Amino acid sequence: MAKIKKQTSKNQDFSKYIRWFWILFLAGIISIVVLFLVASWGWLGELPDHTVLENPKTNLATEIISSDGETLGKFYYDDNRTPVGFEELPEHLVEALIATEDARFHDHSGIDARGTLRAAVMLGSGGGASTISQQLAKQLFTKQVSKSKLERAFQKVREWVIATRLERQYTKEEIIAQYFNIYDFLNNADGIRSAARIYFGKEPWDLELKESAMLVGMFKNSALYNPRVRPEITKDRRNVVLAQMEKYGYITVQVKDSLQKTELDLNYTPESHREGIATYFREYLKTFMKDWIEKNPKPDGTKWSLYNDGLKIYTTIDSRMQQYAEDAVQQHMPRLQAEFFHQNTPKRNPTAPFLELTPGGIDTLLLRAMRQTKRWNRMKYDLKKSNEEIEQSFFKPVQMTVFEWKDGKASEKDTIMKPIDSMRYYKSFLRTGMMSMDPQTGHVKAWVGGINYRHFQYDMVKQGKRQIGSTFKPFVYTAAIDQLHLSPCDEIPDTPFCIEKNKYGNPEEWCPKNSDDDYGGVRTLKNALANSVNTVTARLIDKVGPLPVKELAEKLGVESNIPPVPSIALGTPDLSVYEMVGAYAAFANKGVYTKPVMVMQIEDKNGTILYQFKPNTRDVLSEETAYVTVKLLEGVTQYGSGVRLRTKGADAYRPDYKEIATGYPYEFTNPIAGKTGTTQNQSDGWFMGMVPNLVTGVWVGGEDRAVHFSSITYGQGAAMALPIWGLYMKSCYADEELNISKDEFEPPAALSIIVDCSEEGKSTIIDDIQEEAVPEGLDFN
Repeated sequence: MAKIKKQTSKNQDFSKYIRWFWILFLAGIISIVVLFLVASWGWLGELPDHTVLENPKTNLATEIISSDGETLGKFYYDDNRTPVGFEELPEHLVEALIATEDARFHDHSGIDARGTLRAAVMLGSGGGASTISQQLAKQLFTKQVSKSKLERAFQKVREWVIATRLERQYTKEEIIAQYFNIYDFLNNADGIRSAARIYFGKEPWDLELKESAMLVGMFKNSALYNPRVRPEITKDRRNVVLAQMEKYGYITVQVKDSLQKTELDLNYTPESHREGIATYFREYLKTFMKDWIEKNPKPDGTKWSLYNDGLKIYTTIDSRMQQYAEDAVQQHMPRLQAEFFHQNTPKRNPTAPFLELTPGGIDTLLLRAMRQTKRWNRMKYDLKKSNEEIEQSFFKPVQMTVFEWKDGKASEKDTIMKPIDSMRYYKSFLRTGMMSMDPQTGHVKAWVGGINYRHFQYDMVKQGKRQIGSTFKPFVYTAAIDQLHLSPCDEIPDTPFCIEKNKYGNPEEWCPKNSDDDYGGVRTLKNALANSVNTVTARLIDKVGPLPVKELAEKLGVESNIPPVPSIALGTPDLSVYEMVGAYAAFANKGVYTKPVMVMQIEDKNGTILYQFKPNTRDVLSEETAYVTVKLLEGVTQYGSGVRLRTKGADAYRPDYKEIATGYPYEFTNPIAGKTGTTQNQSDGWFMGMVPNLVTGVWVGGEDRAVHFSSITYGQGAAMALPIWGLYMKSCYADEELNISKDEFEPPAALSIIVDCSEEGKSTIIDDIQEEAVPEGLDFN
């Protein structure tokens, strides 16, 4: 009996443990349920509502897109993020993520119960339990991970709740895309698209398997697995991802083994406002967008953010032509600069890089430039320094990084230099501006504002305006053709000529000289323009008057001030490359001026169109007048100052061709209308070149007019600017997809003016102005 009672007592004790087990188990379950309920009610911290879940707030960079669909650059503050859809992610990238981060991703609804239980039992030693959905919740809605274990536990619960809601809100594919788009891969690589472009120089859909594996490996800790800082452990982490992919059957053992032996093979391509392609154009675009944003608010009245709202700007720039233009500049300018340095050694030119300036004049120039620097403004207005203190600081050596051409390429060097000496050093570099445009549509295809945006930020396409020399002469000839119905074959005396005092408001008698000081006989208009004969141009502007020429230039899109005086005939006005290309394009476009276009369309992040370009055109010239002008300009490249575009062999006896005629021989055989321009003392060199569907202008010169070549051999437009045009066009023609025309310019249906000077019909314009002695005057060609 005693034995039975003892057994019953043991059973009762055992049942007590069972009862307590179930009590504790149920209590735990109830606690978890309550905890999730409490979290879902927002008692553990605010939760996003469904509207926020539908549109998570992330900063999205504005993307600048070329006409051929390439990304030229982005505008952003901190987040260089451009989202991509799931369909744009390569399959192996998605497989790498699932194999490494969440193998049962397709089997759970936000929380992996099995993984969570394993992590709890093994106290995390068997790996974490966060699903991709939970990690996305953390990225989106946990602003700061708490260091307190209790608070972090509450944050985890919130993330679990958000993860389940994300699973209800989005498809699995959308969750994966969001996760790839939200993650910070460091080095301005926000999101998978920026990461692929920055680390490998390609779009995400072009990633190779091993590249995808490296990027997925960075999800564990991008600061630790930074391929630029710790390539070895990043490679080890990539190999772990490849092993996971093999484990879950996404790749074979052979593929895993072969890829694990390879290097990372980074192609680091940083994306910043000062690097990449079309930097000067992007800076112009920033100004355009700020003006557009100011005038076009959102529907709710607030302003768009250029840096955070994920706008898409569709531009007319062709990324291929832009690259060819930049390459042409980078090929020619180092050679031209080397010759400039050679001619301006201290022994050859004690005032280098300046010519025709006294030491006092140089000091005045540098002091004026000093007051325009960022250094001066910072010390003056931020540090409240006196003018004397600021000036003294310019004479104290400091460590700096400066620009240089090294081995024919743009480079940088660290040095110690006085700021005043660095100013003089930078002024010794020749600059350039180049713009290329389709004359029919007005679409600007390429825009190069200088030799290196990081160090020379002043844009010489639209901001900079320089004296244009003989590139202005076609406006005079066009006005004469329009008024007097002249032919390229008509002849005019090439003899000394003066416009008398007070005519056209001229305060003094104006008697321009020819650049070669050679006179005599008569010339056809085509020959005179091809050889930039100043006396002929002077006679023409005397016949039509300066005011009609000024008005014509304004109708052709020139906005800069042009005084209505005779000297404008030789190119005294300061105009921009932008204005000149737009004006010349009207000649190629049968007399119709089309305002240059840079932006075609602006969309918000959802693809809603916010802006669409509307053409701005006007008839300026008759089709016949425009065509006759083009035929005149063809003479420049047939036997005038641009003939080197067609010749070969001159480098055998012309040392200047060997030194700076980059790309020679060009050997173009197709019709080309063009005009060189060289201003007084060789301060500015121009070349304007046209084919039927592309007009391109190039300027080269120093920042200051006192910085120039000493002779016209190297300082003329045909030597300074024309080679850039030649290199650019050779590349454009080599790329057959661009369809750059090699055809004749199309004549008008009814042509009453003779343009073929081999035919009969030449006539001499009788000029009854008495020839006089020629005083000193402008000497432009």
